[in-house]
Amino acid sequence: MRVWFTMIIGTALLGLSALPAPVLAQQKTVRACQEEWRANKAENQAKGITEKAYVAQCRAGGSAAQPVPAAPAARPAPIPSAAAPAPQKTVKACRDEWRTNRAAYQAAKVTEKTYVDKCRAGETIALPAPTASPSSTPTAAAPPSSPTAAPSSAPSATAPSPTPTNPSAPAATATPTGAGQFQSEPQAKAHCPGDVVVWVNLSSKIYHFAGYRSYGNTKHGAYMCEREASTQGFRASKTEKRPSA
Repeated sequence: MRVWFTMIIGTALLGLSALPAPVLAQQKTVRACQEEWRANKAENQAKGITEKAYVAQCRAGGSAAQPVPAAPAARPAPIPSAAAPAPQKTVKACRDEWRTNRAAYQAAKVTEKTYVDKCRAGETIALPAPTASPSSTPTAAAPPSSPTAAPSSAPSATAPSPTPTNPSAPAATATPTGAGQFQSEPQAKAHCPGDVVVWVNLSSKIYHFAGYRSYGNTKHGAYMCEREASTQGFRASKTEKRPSA
């Protein structure tokens, strides 16, 4: 009896050992598989594993296979293309270039036809280096033909200069440039014969009458008619008396 019982137990153990491993493992519930998929929802969706497929595989006792991302197809290396040839210049463009520097090319013995042929062929013709012109070389001054000859361009040393009426007063050093301003008293009297001629100090804006020390005797001044001097903003000296016209 004991032997028979032992044989039954051994046969049962042999049968259990022959069953596949997934049958022995406890089968997961649908809810457990769904929670596993949702725990890694973003990753599973990125891999293309749906919840239904995951649950079916999880219930069968296997783990959802993760698809291996396909390697990106290698792009063929760009084939280097030969540099595009430069556009050939027209005959007119080459002629214009030659004529722009005509003198320099003629000095270098480069004719227009030769330049156009080389220009059309893509050759560059360098301009010759500029040479110093004879006029830029300093030369010694030629001695005068006669010791008494004076250059025609030199101002005459004996040219008379206008002097003021007052013999003791020096000539004005500044040339009058304003309206109605003259270098000499006669010029001013001819301009306004019926008015008093005054000497205006262009620096102080004060004019002086004839017979006084400052008349025609300031460094920057001019002869003017009194009415025009007053109109231009000059005022009479407070220490001088106006003479009658």
